[in-house]
Amino acid sequence: MAQGGNRANNRTLVLLLGSTQTLSWASSVYLPAVLAPAMAADLAVAPPAVFAAFSAALVVTALLGPKAGRLIDQRGGRQVLGGSHIVFALGLAALAWAPSLAWMWAAWLWLGVGMALGLYEGAFATIVRIKGRDAKTAITGVTLIAGFASTVGWPLSAWMATAWGWREACLAWAALHLLLGLPLAACLPGRGVRAADVVAADAQPAAAAPAATSVASQSAVPWRVTALLAFAFAACGFVTSAVASHLPQLLQLQGLSLGEAVMVGALIGPSQVAARLLDFVALRSASPLWSARLAALAHAAAVLLLWGLGNKAAPAFGVVHGAGNGVLTIARGTLPLQLYGPAGYGRQMGWIHAPGRFAQALAPWGFGWCMQWWGGAAFGLTLALSLLAGGALLVLGWKAPAAEHTT
Repeated sequence: MAQGGNRANNRTLVLLLGSTQTLSWASSVYLPAVLAPAMAADLAVAPPAVFAAFSAALVVTALLGPKAGRLIDQRGGRQVLGGSHIVFALGLAALAWAPSLAWMWAAWLWLGVGMALGLYEGAFATIVRIKGRDAKTAITGVTLIAGFASTVGWPLSAWMATAWGWREACLAWAALHLLLGLPLAACLPGRGVRAADVVAADAQPAAAAPAATSVASQSAVPWRVTALLAFAFAACGFVTSAVASHLPQLLQLQGLSLGEAVMVGALIGPSQVAARLLDFVALRSASPLWSARLAALAHAAAVLLLWGLGNKAAPAFGVVHGAGNGVLTIARGTLPLQLYGPAGYGRQMGWIHAPGRFAQALAPWGFGWCMQWWGGAAFGLTLALSLLAGGALLVLGWKAPAAEHTT
């Protein structure tokens, strides 16, 4: 009976966080792709000025990530994630009322605070605060639902902007945060695994726990392991952001038509969700480290397929790249949990993923210049970063042998 209750509670947690994550991603990260041209035209600036403000918001997210994670470690996720919806609503309202470029920049910087509090890192830290070491299934479930954020967000933003205008679209998203996101966040459990309990559990003798589930305590993990993990996630973050920002043009440089490039891009989202579903159903017992290695190398495999087989392999590129992204999102939450344990997980997540946020902020601008210099050969940069990320995760296994155990 208790097991059935735990499953029901797990489903409720996944549905709550999956829904709020979908809303948060759709109204922040996925907003500029649809609304940036209209924002730029209304404010009489070039579209890159809007994307530059969005990049600055990602920098704010990176800087505040450790602090946001520490707040969740201390207070739980209900207050922090609930607060993120208020921050998002205020930022989107400010964006809607922006009379100038400077005001728009200020609004995006404020939205960066909301992203630090309310995106995946905050959701994962909330799950670990509630579920402890048994968080992997819930993390996978949340990413499975939120994988549809772009599928929901892009068409909805486009429809609202066409029907009402981009400013009204921002106000509508702000209202959804207050009317939907905030009440759902209030339904989250207000308490979970207490930090003191987690530390006490980690301090137990190794003989008290089965060897197969041993995980290195946070204090026992060498700094080199943290550096390797942060580098791998940062390299993958640059690749993901660069491809998401420039894929149609990049594929056209390979010789595809615009329609063909858009069709390949459309395969990425469903491939992400399918890979997460496979992880959820069939790979629950797989080591997060091995999953992360395969996911990090997926983009390299996709590029080699495209270069080796030509444009006929472009759909395979979209599927393999998207599947790697899907699994990597899960690994971003589960691998740090396996390496460090639940004690201080939120703060550790903030530090590990901060370099990745900076890389994601740099990628649209930096990779755009690479495409101007190198043309389609710019794929060589993302190929190299994918291989380096996979190599770092292989080395990480030698530095932290406990990470090879499954959880």
